[in-house]
Amino acid sequence: MTRVKAWVNAFRLRTLPLALSSVFMGSFMAAKAGAFDTKVFALAVTTTIFLQILSNLANDYGDTANGADHEKREGPKRMVQTGDITAQNMRIAIVICSLLSFVSGISLIFIAFGTAKAYVSFLFLLIGLGAIAAAMKYTMGKNPYGYNGLGDIFVLIFFGLVGVAGTYYLFTSNISLEVLLPALSVGFLSSGVLNLNNMRDEKSDKVANKNTLVVKMGLKWAKKYHFVLVLGALLLAIVYLLMTEIGVPSFILALSLPLFVRHLIVVDKARVANDFDPELKKLALSTLLFVVLFGVALILPMYV
Repeated sequence: MTRVKAWVNAFRLRTLPLALSSVFMGSFMAAKAGAFDTKVFALAVTTTIFLQILSNLANDYGDTANGADHEKREGPKRMVQTGDITAQNMRIAIVICSLLSFVSGISLIFIAFGTAKAYVSFLFLLIGLGAIAAAMKYTMGKNPYGYNGLGDIFVLIFFGLVGVAGTYYLFTSNISLEVLLPALSVGFLSSGVLNLNNMRDEKSDKVANKNTLVVKMGLKWAKKYHFVLVLGALLLAIVYLLMTEIGVPSFILALSLPLFVRHLIVVDKARVANDFDPELKKLALSTLLFVVLFGVALILPMYV
């Protein structure tokens, strides 16, 4: 494998649509509130991409160092485990990506708040540092939280609540309880992607003592949990649209429903790793489409 291809594989670009979904959702809601700003949006997207790639690189390195990525593991090969990227080079890349995330995040905070709200800027700085730490600690270091079944709650927090509500606040300098419903909706779908990943890796994770929720509850209950996440996400979005009385435009969200129905049928029938793996990309893209349609439903009444 060429060096460029190895790094592209390590970046796991197929995860980016999911990461961007939270930024898009928060941005759509800010646009509905009349507070959209192109510079804030561009920097929020850039920071999110850096954080997601950082998480992927740290996961590649950490799972190999802790034994979760081994020769008998099913699913896509990881670059450190195969030797296509050395552990030292991966550590360097993690440091570089951490610095890029930090610089982009600082720029985002400055553009959003300037120097007028020092306490808010400091709070967002702490949140940003927490996001960098969470991205790295998922599988890296001693006692990584991903090995103790805590990955789902961290995904819900950072991809859902922080990602959506935080983005909304960057635009508006305001927060509303109703933002929490779309935030949780995106968080649930993001946790669903992680759950898919963990269902795929259940057997190899058991061998490596990586005690994800799937390993703890078993495949049968993991599928039930998956249904709750996906259907719960759709329900929360529908409740929000009903609360805001958007009316006819809200029905555009129904265009995404066949994708989720198909997905749940496939997951219900899935038995081996290769059954689950293609659904990771499909659910991530379905989530992004869901968010875009949700955004159209929010904004369309402003122009008709």
